[in-house]
Amino acid sequence: MKRLFTIVCIVVLSIVLSSSVYTQNNSIASGTPLKIYASGDFLNNIINANLASANPASEYDLVSTDTTYVFNGPITSNKNLTIVGVPNATTQRPPCIQPWTLADFSIPANLFVLNGSQTTATFSNLYLLGLSNDNQPAGTGTTAGSASGTAIQVSADSVSIVANKVIFEQWLGFAIGTSGNWTNVTVTNSVFRNMAHPSQYYVGEAFRNEWSASGTPMGNIVMDNNAFVCLNGYASAPVTKQICKYFEFCHNDVIYTAKNPLFIFGATTAKVDNNIFYGTYSIGVNYTENPWWDNLTEPDTTYSVIAFQPMDSVVGAQFGAGESARTIEVLNNNCYWPSAITSWWSTFNAGQTWSSTGNAILTPTWMNARTTAAFNDKTTYPHLNATGNTAVNPVFGKALDTVLTGGGVYGTGMIPWMQQIRLNAAPSIAWGYKMTKVDSTSKNWVPTWPLPEVADLKYTATLTGSDGKAVGDTNFVSGGSMAVRSNENTPVKFGLSAAYPNPFNPSTNFKFTIQNSGLINLKIYNILGQVVGTIVNNQFYSLGTYSIRIDMTNMASGVYFGVLEQGNNRSVQKMMLLK
Repeated sequence: MKRLFTIVCIVVLSIVLSSSVYTQNNSIASGTPLKIYASGDFLNNIINANLASANPASEYDLVSTDTTYVFNGPITSNKNLTIVGVPNATTQRPPCIQPWTLADFSIPANLFVLNGSQTTATFSNLYLLGLSNDNQPAGTGTTAGSASGTAIQVSADSVSIVANKVIFEQWLGFAIGTSGNWTNVTVTNSVFRNMAHPSQYYVGEAFRNEWSASGTPMGNIVMDNNAFVCLNGYASAPVTKQICKYFEFCHNDVIYTAKNPLFIFGATTAKVDNNIFYGTYSIGVNYTENPWWDNLTEPDTTYSVIAFQPMDSVVGAQFGAGESARTIEVLNNNCYWPSAITSWWSTFNAGQTWSSTGNAILTPTWMNARTTAAFNDKTTYPHLNATGNTAVNPVFGKALDTVLTGGGVYGTGMIPWMQQIRLNAAPSIAWGYKMTKVDSTSKNWVPTWPLPEVADLKYTATLTGSDGKAVGDTNFVSGGSMAVRSNENTPVKFGLSAAYPNPFNPSTNFKFTIQNSGLINLKIYNILGQVVGTIVNNQFYSLGTYSIRIDMTNMASGVYFGVLEQGNNRSVQKMMLLK
């Protein structure tokens, strides 16, 4: 019987881990875990050989933290794949993987290549470094400046990626890139640092839909509780040239980006809540880039951190509804530009002209004119909500200021680098924040731990989110570590949260929390007590918090009840469909 409900989003938002326990992917049935030490063969040779065997491992456990794992070619998988780092029991240092310089002095471009349709790849407790043993970036060829490495490359349709507690550093192409249709991505409690290509100022991106001229449709993109520090390009770019079923970007720190941090113009269902945007989009837009380089379907000439545009015919057809059905919230974010950047804008533009021969730039705002008008138009866009957003200096650690001026492990400095880019001077030195340098003379070299962000991303301003938590990545708010969260040992409670939005038409979202791993059911009942939709049917879930979206296009207006069950536990939420 055809299901009455379409499951649009089932994604892990957070995984509750103790300091000495790591999570296994329970969806992979074949084989047993394989423990791998860094002192053996290249990591890609070990895992690729095992994947090709008759009974591949259920997961690959990386247990060495006193030296790095190296790869001289991609780990290529057309199966479900789980890579689990086992942190050092005392320091919580995660295992590190880095590329190896090849005989022709080139560097492998990709670490993981996922080419199996409808597969899931899970990564946890890992440090993925894009620098080789001799400090060259992944993807470097025999020609200078050719670096374009990607840590996780998706090359098939309907692939799901789950990454929790992963550090991505100095990947000058993408940390996660996808050329497949209907990719699902869930990234939590992770750090993307120093992804700034020296001369190609649009690359160095955390997540990117590598769209073609016609684009690729995306599944569910959830990026929560992460830090993005010093990126040239996007923190999250599902692009939305075709539909993205669901987009969520909450409790993140996005600190210093050259270009716009988000590319979500055509999003139909989205949440961008409780983030800190600090010094983002700082290089602005010049005459050549205006209007199409940083737009999607409309030639806007004002640019901003948050920017939406009307759906085009492709997205509208895939969405199956009009503008009035779009559900987008932008709540309790804080957006701030340090005075050094705003002063540079004024000083730079004072000596430039806005013309094909000039170098003047258009500078960004929090929300551009078109987007502001849409959120104020409650007739056309009744489900767009942007409230509680602020522009306050968070007052981060002082070391972050050095990113702007540069020197040593801060590279050329963000402002000198932007100055060179805008004057077409083609800089050759990157900019960044306490960039890792490989010590090739050390037999057992590993990156600095804990991350320097632990101290510098702690802020002193009072910024409260829509959920009552501090705004931004809560891993760092109190000076805590990405690897040891302050709330990890707090027991989670079983329950189904209120539907959002509610009332709704035709779709809504639920969050639910599982206190103990096990089988669960999530069903929808009508007022007569009849089951009219089964969302989760006796499926295994690990403990944690999840988000799910349901579509009730084929149902009549009225009152319904969402019911979550696990063993003797039961949680009920009322919801109202209004058409």
